[in-house]
Amino acid sequence: MTKQEKVDFVITTLKQLYPEIPIPLDHKDPYTLLIAVLMSAQSTDVRVNQITPLLFERADNPYDMIKLSVEEIREIIKPVGLSPMKSKGIHGLSHILIDKHNGEVPKTYEELEALPAVGHKTAAVVLSQAFGIPAFPVDTHIHRLMYRWNLTNGKNVVQTEKDAKRLFPEELWNDLHLQIIWYGREYSPARGWDLDKDIITKTIGRKSVLDDYYKKKK
Repeated sequence: MTKQEKVDFVITTLKQLYPEIPIPLDHKDPYTLLIAVLMSAQSTDVRVNQITPLLFERADNPYDMIKLSVEEIREIIKPVGLSPMKSKGIHGLSHILIDKHNGEVPKTYEELEALPAVGHKTAAVVLSQAFGIPAFPVDTHIHRLMYRWNLTNGKNVVQTEKDAKRLFPEELWNDLHLQIIWYGREYSPARGWDLDKDIITKTIGRKSVLDDYYKKKK
């Protein structure tokens, strides 16, 4: 298979498996999405979805959020981990949204990444899922799968994002990044991986990855 055929195979297979694409993090607008994505760093979406309703019950907009102290926010979001940094970030960015952006979440990488505790991936998720702006946020699942599929050398997420954007058509980025995440969780996890169920890796996978898999199976 040529690289283009591999890319087409990935797109077609994912479209068949995930014609409807659920959004992993529960939210109702750009602000609640931003907070949920920030909280999801080094935590699971399931855990975040359990905690965000408790936080949003108290404050689901920047104006109410700054009425809470950093300690109060921290107390609510403790179960998701890294709560000292995340609570400061949530409080700080809510102030900046009010002071600089009329309480609205901005729509550019530059402005989003200038907010405390908001990195490139968080900004990319917000742009794509809240505003429909083409972005390709790379999380651990996408990083792992792009390497397994031999579509990137997997040196770092920056390189993986560049390769994904180069290989896949821009109009598909927003759907694809979510489809790959769901596929990674369901068929190609880091642990407990069953290659027989992982049709994409089985078909186009990097030779060294497949060899390694079969070696361990022996």
